Amino acid sequence: MKNKKKFIKMFLVLFLVISLTGCTKVLKDKNKKVVTNEVTGQSLTENILCKPESNETLKKYKENKVDLSKLPQCRDFKVTSGGYEGIWTTIFVKPLAFIIIKIGEFVKNYGFAVIIVTLLIRLILYPITKKTAMQSENLTKAKPELEKIEKKYKNKNLNDQAIMMQKSQEMMAIYKNYSINPMSGCLFSFIQIPLFFAFYEALNRLPIIFEGTFLGFGLGTSPMTAMGKGNYIYIIIIVLVIGATYLSMKLNKTATMSAEQEQQMKMMSNMMVIFIGIASLTISTSIALYWITNNTFTIIQNLLVKRRKAA
Repeated sequence: MKNKKKFIKMFLVLFLVISLTGCTKVLKDKNKKVVTNEVTGQSLTENILCKPESNETLKKYKENKVDLSKLPQCRDFKVTSGGYEGIWTTIFVKPLAFIIIKIGEFVKNYGFAVIIVTLLIRLILYPITKKTAMQSENLTKAKPELEKIEKKYKNKNLNDQAIMMQKSQEMMAIYKNYSINPMSGCLFSFIQIPLFFAFYEALNRLPIIFEGTFLGFGLGTSPMTAMGKGNYIYIIIIVLVIGATYLSMKLNKTATMSAEQEQQMKMMSNMMVIFIGIASLTISTSIALYWITNNTFTIIQNLLVKRRKAA
């Protein structure tokens, strides 16, 4: 019951955050057609946080009557620039955009800045994510005892509330013995969702990002746009996104699942990898960098935890 209440509270907090999310507005011309950057092929954002540096991009905004006069240059952007734009943008998007800009200026590349900021956030969240990873290893150790309980109650009437209560109590005793919190695995997932949206919006609303490059890749260019112009090297982005996603999910597999549950989870994971693989065709390089870095951190962290537990 307590875990259920915790879950409901977490869900309500997440719902509140998402409901307060400021949406990135796509720039459209008078014919309601999406305006794109002719070089990168990226859809331009109407509610950008700072002024573009490219004359061609500036021209696009002026042609579509977007007033940029009150916007600062991206290098002069501050958390307070543009005034209050709602809780989500003010607390999450603008501070994140500011940090990306400042680190980008320091390292002289905004692609590296995205990677560094992603790593910094993951390091800050490391105590939570490490605990989640350790929970998975603890579940592996507890698996034999949990399986005994499942066999014990296999042929009993699970519709009987008393029997269900007894089973739950026995399972909770095992969880307590192995320091397992069933809700801890959900915590990082709930943090991940708003983080992804914050990165997505911050990167799409910064012209210096979608006008920049990283190791020859346009930060605002999607693999589909690039390959449409004959630039097939962007296949590397797709491969890295799929590979990082697959390995991250594989290492997060819970050992306490039954054979049937494991088969279902494997099917769901494969479908997720396929879905993300298709989505990687249309996401910009900057978003792909965040995704690859974030999942690579998870892979390395899980390998380290497994190695420590095995030692």
